[in-house]
Amino acid sequence: MHCRAKIKARDLRGKKKEELLKQLDDLKNELSQLRVAKVTGGAASKLSKIRVVRKSIARVLTVINQTQKENLRKFYKAHGVILASSCLPCCPLCSGTSCL
Repeated sequence: MHCRAKIKARDLRGKKKEELLKQLDDLKNELSQLRVAKVTGGAASKLSKIRVVRKSIARVLTVINQTQKENLRKFYKAHGVILASSCLPCCPLCSGTSCL
């Protein structure tokens, strides 16, 4: 197990996707080890670390999803593709066209 401090989202944003996935895997392994320690009656310091590791996993997943969404936005903006949400009817009378 690592003696890891709280992970900052700004530090994660500079990393590549492969590094983030590796860190996510490490955190998940650490969480499983901490859960085993909880069942076997581990120290209180290990039990309190479960929350920190869970939040770190959430941060890594959030950064991965945000960068993925940002890259998709850039891709569709560059290629001039109309997103589906702009084609939805705004009222029952119009069929995908603007009411304006």
